[in-house]
Amino acid sequence: MKIGITSTTFSNDPFLVSRIEKYPFEEIHFNRDRYPLDTEELKEFLQNRDGAIIGRDRLTREVLEACPQLKAVSKFGVGLDNIDMSACKKNRVMVLHSQGVNRRSVAEQTLGFMIFLMRNLYQTSVNLKSMLWQKKGGHQLSGKKVGIIGVGHIGKDIVELLQPFDCVIYVNDIINQDQYYNRMGLLKASKNRIFKECDLVTIHTPLTPKTRYMVRLNTLEMMKKSAFLINTARGAIVEEQDLKHALKNNIIAGAAIDVYETEPPRDEEFLRLPNLICTPHIGGNAKEAVRSMGIHAIENLTGFFFNEKHAR
Repeated sequence: MKIGITSTTFSNDPFLVSRIEKYPFEEIHFNRDRYPLDTEELKEFLQNRDGAIIGRDRLTREVLEACPQLKAVSKFGVGLDNIDMSACKKNRVMVLHSQGVNRRSVAEQTLGFMIFLMRNLYQTSVNLKSMLWQKKGGHQLSGKKVGIIGVGHIGKDIVELLQPFDCVIYVNDIINQDQYYNRMGLLKASKNRIFKECDLVTIHTPLTPKTRYMVRLNTLEMMKKSAFLINTARGAIVEEQDLKHALKNNIIAGAAIDVYETEPPRDEEFLRLPNLICTPHIGGNAKEAVRSMGIHAIENLTGFFFNEKHAR
């Protein structure tokens, strides 16, 4: 059995490499240079491979049809929006993944964003590096109204992390979770109510046709001028140019984003906005999370190939 590992993060981690090399694969092909791979590169990389560990590379119908030997792909990460699931089913390629393995990493970064935005820590730090002593300490996070859209593994972890801050937590999800909401003292609300009433709104939904551009200019215009938006989910959930307009025109006070529709982003004017905190998709990239994602990806793939219950 021959497998390919597309993620440079995985391929350059000695711990994960040694872990998968313990298994009796005939050949393991690591991608240590360019990531993510484009369509042609991915077709070449996965040629004659029986299995793969996939990161953010786009696994399309074209790629799958060019790699008929492929039997299973294991996701290094949690989102599946880069994988054509219907094409995988048609081509009898099993998609293996584990949910929530990087939840604490993303939740901690989201909490950090909340504190940085509310307390004006980012901008005052940038100002001081330019020798501008500007004592504008913002507001406490404690007691504020926080809206969480998408109450899955990460959303729930943020609820846990917010407990000491005594915030009023508004929640919205397509799945009925009333028992959990009641137990945790959460306020179930529509998206519109969250945008209108909350001091902070944080997005934690998957990217689907229904959530693509869920946040547009008309959404941002609902928010209080003092409110902040956080997106650590997927870039295309927020219409980037609309967010840029809202920040430039002080429609909202600020935003923090870790994800972009095109990565890496190219709009330098957008990235340099003083009321925008931007990070390079590192929410789930804490070392502990990387190891956890890698271990789960390995276990899922080896479970498929070396455990009879997965045999086709």
